[in-house]
Formats: sequence, structure tokens, C-alpha cells
Amino acid sequence: MVNGGPGASAGERAEGSGGSDVTGGSGRSPGRDGASPDGAARYTVISSDTHAGGSHAMYREYLEVKYHEAFDAWRGEYSNPFSDLGDQRRYRNWDDEMRNGQQDADGVVGEVIFPNTVPPFFPSFVLFARPPKPEEYELRLAGVRAHNRWLADFCSRFPERRAGIGQIFVNDLDDAIADVRFIKENNLRGGLLLPAIPPDCDWLKPFNHPDYDRLWAVCEELEVPINSHGGTGSPAYIRHPSSALLMLAEVPTFSHRPFLFFLLGGLFERFPNLRFVMTEQGSSWLPPLLEQLDTTLAKVRDKGAVGELRFKPEHVLPRSATEYFEQNCWVGASFPRRSDVEAFRTLGVHKIMWGSDFPHDEGTPPFSTEALRQVFFDWDEADLRKVLAENAAELYGFDLDALAPEAARLGPLVSEVARPLDALPEGANEALLQNVPAGLAS
Repeated sequence: MVNGGPGASAGERAEGSGGSDVTGGSGRSPGRDGASPDGAARYTVISSDTHAGGSHAMYREYLEVKYHEAFDAWRGEYSNPFSDLGDQRRYRNWDDEMRNGQQDADGVVGEVIFPNTVPPFFPSFVLFARPPKPEEYELRLAGVRAHNRWLADFCSRFPERRAGIGQIFVNDLDDAIADVRFIKENNLRGGLLLPAIPPDCDWLKPFNHPDYDRLWAVCEELEVPINSHGGTGSPAYIRHPSSALLMLAEVPTFSHRPFLFFLLGGLFERFPNLRFVMTEQGSSWLPPLLEQLDTTLAKVRDKGAVGELRFKPEHVLPRSATEYFEQNCWVGASFPRRSDVEAFRTLGVHKIMWGSDFPHDEGTPPFSTEALRQVFFDWDEADLRKVLAENAAELYGFDLDALAPEAARLGPLVSEVARPLDALPEGANEALLQNVPAGLAS
């Protein structure tokens, strides 16, 4: 059961279903090096990017009773445009047996869980939904709180395996801080999902505004990671055939904006222990951006000017962008490309956390081992262990010893990952095809 929670009494919360312990098995523990009972070394794999959510019926059980009538009316009118949330695939979001079975088969024994379905009163899929307007806020807040209660119970059934990421809104900072405390108190080890603010959102202040400092201070004090996920923060597009393509083309631009607001807004200077994660946003863009920002910040710091622009002392950041990245930031590297490897080295392998993006079509499942062979076949084992599990374990609080028995049984063989993938499996997915030169994928 969830522990407390803003806006609901204990009697209004549904009991979570039971579940078996993730470690299971018998015999000796193989230890963190992933050596299986037959002596073959295996990797422990924690995905830093998976998605889950409840069904509408489930969410109703976690919603305050006073909102049930409004929920029933909303549910009766909501039309789901997403096929994977309407057919049998939707069960992967909440069915323990199906979800764990598919991830076991893919060699993944731990997961950081972002939202995926449609919480109560949302206009669309959770990651694409814009921040609520003032007139929408009460119901939308009730919806994310229902999700957070559901998620706390969902993760509690397999606590070693699941690190859930709770949701907040920033319309009311007292509410936001209460939700951060709920996230911490209910062991949602993934932290919070930053509700990205689109550039055309005129009812919320941008993240560099000092009013938010008390929220960041609580996140720092409680050691709650702040997660920024790709696909969020886009502006509203007009109804036109080109709009979907424009959104796809511009998604990286708007996904990267929170990082710039946090860094250039001085948040990493004021809150040096804040933990900021950029997930499913690629990584090759970061080294050149950091280099550019290093140059700009040095000019501001040393000369007080960049070209004809003049800066005052309050504009000066005492350290480089690269130093702030090292101090405060991590990358959730979802279904990475071979071309990302150089960026991983530049940023530091201790900052990179591999992600499968389960259960999305663009992710690596069910071919995660093949995807690892494509990208990491020539990597040092110790470095790859950091990227596949150790970095995520340190940041999100996974117990590698607790995961070790399952990793020894299910994890990809070290020897197999070290063999380059020389042929695509039948039914190769997007994650594999993206690493094949054009014209050679057939």
C-alpha cells in the first residue's frame, strides 16, 4: 500500500495485488560480477528507460471518491488514438506476469519506470500532454496523484526490480512539493518526471525563474532525481498534414530546453547536489553543445561580453558547462546508436545509463542482446557494466546483490555481447535497423 499521499485518505486507496520476490531461485548467489552457476559471465542489465501505467479502471480505484463522477464522464468521452494502448499489448503496462516475462526473456532484470498510459482527465498520452491550464489543474492533479498511488503499489510488488518515476505539476508549488515528498516517502526511487514547459505556455513561469528554487531545494534535500524525458515540452501545432512531421523534427529541440534552463539559469550552481537526468534524447548532441557553452561562458566570465552583447556580474556563472554537467547530470541512453559511442566516451562512461524503452515499438525489445552487440561489441567489460547497471544502481538505488541471482540466470553473456552482430534476426526492429547502413537492411 502507498504511504499517505496528498489528497486521499487511506480508506480511499485500493489495495495492491501481491507479487513474488524478484530474486527467487536457490543455490549460491553469483555476486555482482554476474557469474552464473555454470561459470559463464553475464551482465546485469537495468533499463533506465521503461514505461508503465494503469488502465482507466485501475486508476479509478486510486482516485479520490469525490472525483469519480467527473472521471466516469471523462472516461465515457475519451477516445484512444494509440493502437498499443488499445489492443492486447496494453497489458504489458500493468500485468506483472506478462511484463516480467517479456523483460526476463530480453535479459533485463531491473527497470526505471516512466509513465505510459493516460491518467484520469488527461487529454492524450501522458508524455505528449501539455501542462494543465488553470481551469484544468484540479482534475489533472487528481489524475497524476492517482497514477502515483498506483505506481507506488505497482513497484512495491517487485521492489528490487522496479524504480518508479512519479509525476508532478508546477502550477502550484505547495502541491508540487507535497508530491515530491510523497514520491520520497513511498519509495518511488526513480524520482520525478519534470513537466516540461512548452515555449507557448504562457500560464507558467520558465524553469529559470527563482520562484521554483524552493522546489529544487526539496528535491536536493531529499535526493529525488529530476528526470527530463524526450518527447515532452513541444508547442501546440495546428491541424495540418505536416504537423506530425514538424513535431518529429523538432522534438529534440524542445526536449533539450530544460537542460539549458537548468544550466544557464544557475540552478546547478545554486543546487550543486541536484541530480538531473536526460532520457531518450540521444547523446551525440551534448559534447558539441557543452563545448559551445564552455566558450560562451568563458567569454562572459572573462570579458563580460560576447560580440556586441554585454553582461553584468549577475549573468556570470563561475564554472564551465562541462563542469556543471559532470556535477549534476546523467544521460539515459535509450536504444543508442553506434554513433553515440564517441559521445559516451567524451561525457564519461560513469554518466551513461543504457535504456531499452520497453514497451515502445522504437525500443530494443525483444532484441536487446542483439542491440548491445551492435553498439558495444568492442567495449571493455568493466566500462559496459557501468553503463548497463552500475550507474543506474547508484543513481536510483538498485541493490545489485539482490538482482544478481536473476542476472546470473537471464543476463546476456559477456562473451556473446563481445561478438559483433553480423546478421539481423528475423523481424528485426527499429532499434536494430537504425544501426544498419541505408540499403543494407534487407
